[in-house]
Amino acid sequence: MSSTAQKIGFIGLGIMGAPMAGHLLDAGHQLFVNTHGNTPEPFASRAMVCASATEVARQADIVFIMVPDTPDVEKVLFGEGGVAAGLTKGKTVVDCSSIDPIATKAFAKRITDLGCGYIDAPVSGGEVGAKAASLTIMCGGDEGTFGRVRPLGGGGRWAGRTTAGSAAATAVSNKESSSRRGSMAWAQPSATAWLASSSSALTMPE
Repeated sequence: MSSTAQKIGFIGLGIMGAPMAGHLLDAGHQLFVNTHGNTPEPFASRAMVCASATEVARQADIVFIMVPDTPDVEKVLFGEGGVAAGLTKGKTVVDCSSIDPIATKAFAKRITDLGCGYIDAPVSGGEVGAKAASLTIMCGGDEGTFGRVRPLGGGGRWAGRTTAGSAAATAVSNKESSSRRGSMAWAQPSATAWLASSSSALTMPE
C-alpha cells in the first residue's frame, strides 16, 4: 500500500496495462483511466473512467501510457482528445510502451516544452510479469522527474537520458531473441534498469 495516495492516470488497459493499473488501484491511488473499447473491471467500478486522454491528463498529476506501438503513443499524446491538450505545468507523463527511441525523444521534447515531465519507461516481463508485479521497467528522463515518479515503483535507479529506457529495452529484446536462438551473446546496455521492491504498488523484481 502506498503511504501517500496520488492522482494517477492510466491510458491503455490491455493485456499489460490492466494488471499494471490494477496494482496502482490496489495500492490506494485515485485512478483516472481511458482505454480502447469497453473499460474492464475492476476499473469500471473502482476507477474514474474518462471519455478521453485529455480528460485523464486534466484530472491526474502523473499519466501512465501503455499502448502497442509508436503511432499509438503519438495518437494518445497529440491526437484529437490527446494527453497534451489536458496537461498543465508540473504534471508528468510516463510512457511504458516499447517504441522507437527517436520518436520518444521527439515526444519528450514536445511534452517538456509544455512545462511537464516525461519518463521513457518501457517494460520487460510480459503479461506474467505484469500480473505478478515483477516487471523490469527501464526508465530514462530527467533525474528530478524520475525521483518524483520513483515511489510508485518502490525504489530503483535512474537510467539516464530520455531515450535510455528505450535503448535498454531494445537490448533486452535482442538478448531474449538471441536466447531463443540458443545464442548467449549480448552486450549489457549502459542504461541501468529501474529495479524496485516486489512489494510496491507498481513493482519490479528485487
